[in-house]
Amino acid sequence: MQNRLKNKDTNNPDVWKAVGHLQKAISAGGVDPKLLALVHLRASQINSCSACVYASVAGGKAGDTDERLHNVAAWREAPFYTDAERAALALAEAATRLQDGAQGVTDEIWEEVTTHFTDEQIAAINLEIALTNFFNRINRTIKEPAGQTWG
Repeated sequence: MQNRLKNKDTNNPDVWKAVGHLQKAISAGGVDPKLLALVHLRASQINSCSACVYASVAGGKAGDTDERLHNVAAWREAPFYTDAERAALALAEAATRLQDGAQGVTDEIWEEVTTHFTDEQIAAINLEIALTNFFNRINRTIKEPAGQTWG
């Protein structure tokens, strides 16, 4: 696969400044970086964003174990995740799979998330999901190859 966007220098620097502010807000939300990395990985798997999946796994994102990173696609069956992580992964899946007829984030998913996280943390997790989906869609559109430009 080759990147369709040959000259990335044409990107508006204000966009990257805004993304930096979003990342700063996510970091300030009080959520364990390992959990945010799992959320990023799971949304990227769903969206088949090879660049983001590669970056999540190749670098041992946020210092997590290979065992946990390689099993996140099967988090419901794998014994490696806490109840809080499971709630965040369920939220990531439901928020990422917003397509025609999809149920989206149900009240049950939302209630489970609220039992494990504060409003500030939920906002950070939700923003991480949204930003991941943003990058996944850009990468899929321009065919960003895994492992070639970042990660």
